[in-house]
Amino acid sequence: MEKMSGVIAIALVTFLVINFLYSKVLRVYVKKEFGKKWLTIWGNKVYFWQSSIFVSSAGTFLIMYFFK
Repeated sequence: MEKMSGVIAIALVTFLVINFLYSKVLRVYVKKEFGKKWLTIWGNKVYFWQSSIFVSSAGTFLIMYFFK
């Protein structure tokens, strides 16, 4: 059981790091291309975070799969 909790902790940290980096890079891109107002609209925020969670989940899955 200890090994499983370690794997879950590594996956969670990986997810958070990927999510943080992706959101920082994408936020700069969005502000440059669409302007500062784009992220103030609620629907756009949902789209932004939905894409961030999807990319983080896929990245975490791939990293965990390759380090398996």
